[in-house]
Amino acid sequence: MVFPLPGELSLSPGRFETRGEVEVWFADELPDDLVKLWPRLLERAEVGGLYPFICWRDDPYRPEDLSEVDAIRLDAVLAADFAEYRRRRLPYWSSPPAADVLPHDDDPDDIAPWPHDPGPPFETWPGLAPAEPVTDGGLSPAETAGWTVAELLRTEPFVRTCQLAMVPARRSADVPAIVGWSAGAPLPLLCALLRSWEERFGARVVSGFGGALTVSVARPPQDLPQAGRLALEHVLTTADNIVDDPPTPFPEYAGELVGRHEWRFWWD
Repeated sequence: MVFPLPGELSLSPGRFETRGEVEVWFADELPDDLVKLWPRLLERAEVGGLYPFICWRDDPYRPEDLSEVDAIRLDAVLAADFAEYRRRRLPYWSSPPAADVLPHDDDPDDIAPWPHDPGPPFETWPGLAPAEPVTDGGLSPAETAGWTVAELLRTEPFVRTCQLAMVPARRSADVPAIVGWSAGAPLPLLCALLRSWEERFGARVVSGFGGALTVSVARPPQDLPQAGRLALEHVLTTADNIVDDPPTPFPEYAGELVGRHEWRFWWD
């Protein structure tokens, strides 16, 4: 069955599957022209409410009630989460890594010890990072998402085993909850953050398969103070690639967010 779209667009054969209370279309394979198709699908989604999402159709799924996302008050939740995170992590930030996490004598020579992480430079929750304003001549969210799809296809070998889903949603940020993508992430909090990142940075969800989530970012932070506060929001998602596997020193991670149009998170 071919999935028709308004205008001249149509997708390769696939089928509808029930996810919670909605029907999601899954194409049997990724379209060959996905990079060019993606911005058009996303632009139509902003009007028609049918968002593209790259995923594994057979991934375990647990749809999340969007009322759980609606109930999240980001500043209050993140302030409490940061206080607890800082309490647990402060001993590690205050001193270099213990000897038992350094390489042993019989480890290969090219294995370096984990670098010391001084942690975030905040004693209390600093508040959400300020929004990056929309400017003339910048990339649109749809254009940035198309570029991110191209990067994903170029750098992620497992993406070729994925399917394209068309998900009925009010906004891109709700897609992981509606599809029920689950990887150990705190899904209501994550989707609340994604909603806020949509508004502040022009973020759009692109893919979620296995334990990894990829987000395109049309208006990334342009200076270190803004990126530092955003990096703390990323840390509080609990994503393992940021927090624990191995821990990236906070100043280094924050610096990498300046001007960065693609954010990737994964949970072990």
